[in-house]
Amino acid sequence: MKESISAKEFINGLPKAELHLHIEGSFEPEQMFELANRNNISMKYKNVEDIREAYKFNNLQEFLDIYYAGAGVLITEQDFYDLTMAYLERAHKQNIIHTEIFFDPQTHTARGVPFKTVIDGIHRAMADGEKKFGITFRLIMCFLRHLDENEAFVTLEEAHPFLDKIIAVGLDSSEVGHPPAKYEKVFNKALGYGFLTVAHAGEEGPADYIRGTLDLLKVSRVDHGNRCLEDPALVKELAERKMPLTVCPLSNFKLSGVKNMADHPLKKLMDNGLHVTVNSDDPAYFGGYINENFQVVYEALNLSEDNLILLAKNSILASFIDDAKKTEYLARIDDYASRFTIKN
Repeated sequence: MKESISAKEFINGLPKAELHLHIEGSFEPEQMFELANRNNISMKYKNVEDIREAYKFNNLQEFLDIYYAGAGVLITEQDFYDLTMAYLERAHKQNIIHTEIFFDPQTHTARGVPFKTVIDGIHRAMADGEKKFGITFRLIMCFLRHLDENEAFVTLEEAHPFLDKIIAVGLDSSEVGHPPAKYEKVFNKALGYGFLTVAHAGEEGPADYIRGTLDLLKVSRVDHGNRCLEDPALVKELAERKMPLTVCPLSNFKLSGVKNMADHPLKKLMDNGLHVTVNSDDPAYFGGYINENFQVVYEALNLSEDNLILLAKNSILASFIDDAKKTEYLARIDDYASRFTIKN
């Protein structure tokens, strides 16, 4: 007989993967202030509360302003290690069993921090996290789309010696005004190096940007993808291709993509047969990690227990782990669902 537990308890215990997490976006105010002091970096914020107040923004650009200011305190390999390990500790508590995190090397190399410092700190923490918590992982290097494609080529060459540590390249930062076509050449070269590709599209940009990521950037996943609903033919294509969407509900709400969580398109995406996953994006800035994102859509969209289980399974199926590991993780979800149910 199944044990009846609350929806919050069910979500907390549900095994899941996270596929859309910017490691720089997991920078909690306390840790940012601590690292600024450790590295003797002067910030315009006098204390933790000042930083927390700066996290109250109204749109994507205001968010990016504080995001890049915070990233400026990351200097040493140990800084990147500590930031990543702090995320993994939270992920473990939320029963994330696999994570594929984004990192933005251009944010750091532009400040004189070597690419090797960034990747070594993050990867060492991920490897230690796998040993300590059993969380498997993949790393995705993102290009900043507001920069010139030539700068992305430089970053791609810097990444080449670390092919064994990076599974894919992605595309993030300001979406509007920076269509996928701008990066077609560098993505083609990345594909030639053996990288998989993903890209942010359809968050603030139009549905055409989603189509561009499919046709020009040859992506294996679309990050966000909400606005595909504006193009029925695109929705049909995404469904037929089983193209995963890494949806981030609290991010959409915090950046005013939706005014009310009850209007969030996640359930409509699911009802259209799309391969939807739930993720936290930049959790320190958007008010919640993965379980909080599950909880808010469960309540606001009246999701069922089966919906939650499907979302968890989708996250495993959309990941870049091998089929044997996917089978193992899906079995863990089935085992959990066989033992627990949400009480009425």
